[in-house]
Amino acid sequence: MKILFVAMANSIHTARWLAQISDQGWDIHLFPSIDAVSIHPDLRNITVYETFYSNQVHHHKSVKTKGFNLYSLTSVNFIKNVWARVFPDYRAEKLAHLIKNIRPDLIHSLGIQNAGYLTIEAKEKLKGDFPPWVVSNWGSDIYLFGRLENHKNQIRNVLRNSDYYSCECIRDLKLAKDFGFTGKVLSVIPNTGGFDFNLLYSLRQGGKISSRRLIMLKGYQGIFGRSLVGLRALKRCAELLRGYEIMIYSAPREVEIAAEIFSKSTGIPVNIIPQGTKHSDILRLHGRARISIGLSISDAISTSFLEAIVMGSFPIQSNTSSCDEWIEDGKTGFIVPPEDPAIIEQAIRVAIQNDDLVNKAAEINYYLAREKLDNQIIKPKVQEIYRTICADS
Repeated sequence: MKILFVAMANSIHTARWLAQISDQGWDIHLFPSIDAVSIHPDLRNITVYETFYSNQVHHHKSVKTKGFNLYSLTSVNFIKNVWARVFPDYRAEKLAHLIKNIRPDLIHSLGIQNAGYLTIEAKEKLKGDFPPWVVSNWGSDIYLFGRLENHKNQIRNVLRNSDYYSCECIRDLKLAKDFGFTGKVLSVIPNTGGFDFNLLYSLRQGGKISSRRLIMLKGYQGIFGRSLVGLRALKRCAELLRGYEIMIYSAPREVEIAAEIFSKSTGIPVNIIPQGTKHSDILRLHGRARISIGLSISDAISTSFLEAIVMGSFPIQSNTSSCDEWIEDGKTGFIVPPEDPAIIEQAIRVAIQNDDLVNKAAEINYYLAREKLDNQIIKPKVQEIYRTICADS
């Protein structure tokens, strides 16, 4: 089986999804949806097609890179920028040429805004000579961008021209159909794939959740993230947090500054987890946390939310994600508006003061996660999806 993926080569989400099929002996190819230089170190057994690349970018020895080797990373970045200005359409042309050359059994674009838009351009250039096309909806691809005028027609064009649709929440199924998708809907599976529960359990702190004295805060801030609102909510209930430590991950500079000011004004220690920290270390921290807070104005199934419930941490998650498909508000987590620090404050207060709530929630969430997120269940499902598509075609 020969599969061509159009996806971000430097994304952990791409690497996790492909890990589910990388041991099958299939012929797997990857065309980067964003012309970045890096290749994620977790990718395995795949051929990556770059226009220009450098040997200074290190990746696993099982990954083959094709393109023009300029050796110097500085030269690669410079040439790519010049090339993009002179030939703005070259990425779609290159993808169309690749499809025609390798003739994959199917194409799978991971994400609509980058991979989907690029793939539909290539399809239009090939004028109908195109293999079965799977589109995966990532995060806010439809839920947020589908409400923006300059994206509506592009999303509609992608979905009307694709044959299969994959998403990670029921909410996005209806949205895809509203945008004109008439093909076959695949199983609703998290875009991260499943979890290795034996590994995760070894990283999880023993004892009751109520004995934990750590709070995890997702540091995203910008177009989507609202971690600064989370900090304001924590400050409003600072008197309850004596003896607690706050850890912030994926934090940009403005969040680091706000965290330092928060810590000095409240006396509560706040640590910023460095960018590039090993994923297992982040999981270990969720496994020490009593509460994990994630706030954004748009998302699907937040990976950090799933990691929190697997590791026993009590989730406080924004209502703009599809977390209501996983937790019961007030019982196994709190679902909150992402921009209201007063409501988030009340959720934190309850989660800090109610030991029985967090202990019972952890038990319920863990068994739900074992049922729906175990990679021993999800991995065979994903493999069967590709086998079925090839058989259908």
